[in-house]
Amino acid sequence: QVQLVESGGGLVQAGGSLRLSCVPSRSIISINDMRWYRQAPGKPRELVATITSGGSTNYADSVQGRFTISRDNAKNTMYLQMNSLKSEDTAVYYCYTQLARLGGFWGQGTQVTVSS
Repeated sequence: QVQLVESGGGLVQAGGSLRLSCVPSRSIISINDMRWYRQAPGKPRELVATITSGGSTNYADSVQGRFTISRDNAKNTMYLQMNSLKSEDTAVYYCYTQLARLGGFWGQGTQVTVSS
């Protein structure tokens, strides 16, 4: 089992920036693929960004060039730096990972609201 705790959400004006953090309860950041998802009201949850155990990153087309996923192995923390925020980025953002034989784990989510 693992618990994932997100933080860093809030209210920001369009064009602004926020940095989200995800801290697992176990030291898995450096050895697991980690993902950020988001879910806007009335919409399905969507994958935003992935960082693999090898350090490769992938982004949804809608955030490419604006968001950056990263990790600090020493702090066992994953980040999502979000720049040039748009109103359509408003959503609850979730941290996610999978553990072998245990399945997937979600954080509780952190609300990001972008005002236009």
